[in-house]
Amino acid sequence: MMSEKSSLHPRNLHRNSYDFEELIVSVPELKHYVFKNDYDTLTINFSIPKAVRLLNKALLLKYYNVKDWDIPEGNLCPPIPGRADYVHYLADLLASDNGEIPIGTSVKGLDIGTGANLVYPLIANYSYGWEMLGTDINQDSLDNAQKILERNSDLKENIQLKFQPDSDLIFKNIILSKDRFTFSMCNPPFHESEEDAILGNRRKNNNLRKKKVEKTNLNFSGNASELWCEGGEMAFIKNMINESVQFSSQVLWFTSLVSKKDNLHQLTTLLKNLNVPEFKTIDMAQGQKISRILAWTFVPKERRKDWF
Repeated sequence: MMSEKSSLHPRNLHRNSYDFEELIVSVPELKHYVFKNDYDTLTINFSIPKAVRLLNKALLLKYYNVKDWDIPEGNLCPPIPGRADYVHYLADLLASDNGEIPIGTSVKGLDIGTGANLVYPLIANYSYGWEMLGTDINQDSLDNAQKILERNSDLKENIQLKFQPDSDLIFKNIILSKDRFTFSMCNPPFHESEEDAILGNRRKNNNLRKKKVEKTNLNFSGNASELWCEGGEMAFIKNMINESVQFSSQVLWFTSLVSKKDNLHQLTTLLKNLNVPEFKTIDMAQGQKISRILAWTFVPKERRKDWF
């Protein structure tokens, strides 16, 4: 019997432990990285980038019908269960305004920094049929995301991509005057510098391997724009909040992951100072890791159902 990861969202397809035997059927190459641990349980070494990449490829094929998913070495390889949680909690947020979870292309989502992996749009479209726009400041990342769409022609109609030419901007250049989005989502760069990212990853690898790691090896990988920006997560989300004011009538809910709990006070203070009528924090737990979604809206409660 598979053990349940009960901390994940109730609708998350990954609440049970990975069934590696079934995943190997989906992606046979994964078998080279699967082994039995000290508890006689099948697993992989999560500090090996290729093993994680093949696991993601198998999960996306088995659970979301995404064929031939892949990313270049060095790009962020995200943990699928956690990414799925964000999507499901967004669905609950929209249901609080709509009365039920809205399904189909009447919901239009904006994924800021979609990366080469395109994971949020893939999960959102499969799970709820939402139309998604993925943006990024890295053209190479978008080129790979486009390759994923080319291999899955059924997705091309409902998932689009757009390049952000100015790394200092988030919604400008992306949201045009005629555009209207039900939500925006973002997993912002966590670190303040490349050095900070390397040190953080070394700590993560030490924990994964339970021993000292001299050579830095990004197990979840990630290029510069995915992992760090000047001022880190706090500066990025503050910029997002300030910029959201100009698009207050074009996006129902603005949202972002906030990894550092200590950042919430400053961010919510900024929202109050900008007279944002409603904002909330949604807690998510994946195992021992606690993350949270910060969500804010400028649309009065009585007008929100008009968006669906």
